[in-house]
Amino acid sequence: MLALTGVGAGWKPARAQRLTVTEAGAGFYGAELGVARRPGGVGRFALTAAGGSYEGASGLRIAASAQFLLNPGDRTGTSLYGGVGIAFAAATSERGAGYLTALVGLESAPGRAAGWYAELGLAGGVRVSAGRRWRRLPSWWVR
Repeated sequence: MLALTGVGAGWKPARAQRLTVTEAGAGFYGAELGVARRPGGVGRFALTAAGGSYEGASGLRIAASAQFLLNPGDRTGTSLYGGVGIAFAAATSERGAGYLTALVGLESAPGRAAGWYAELGLAGGVRVSAGRRWRRLPSWWVR
């Protein structure tokens, strides 16, 4: 009976659960660019491209991942996230290869328009990335 009363009174799910966000990021350590989409809830789908060096030669890595955010609507503090995905890495001195990836990261205020991030990943070796994310949030959230 209490549940029916809540529906009749106009009860709505928590706004953080419906937060849909588009993100862009730039890694300052490891020259990385990325885009991501958070379709609502605690998930994020990301695509990144990074340049760097591999044993002294120019290299490139392209990765796609599905991530889980612990606190996607937090407007202050930090939040942990983790994910899995696939990556392709190549260098001018080496033939390219595909990898399964795993990552764990920490980001500041995922419910705000911008914040920093730091990430540790495994994909044929250890990868470290740090940078800034910009988020396009729904107008109802920014108010």
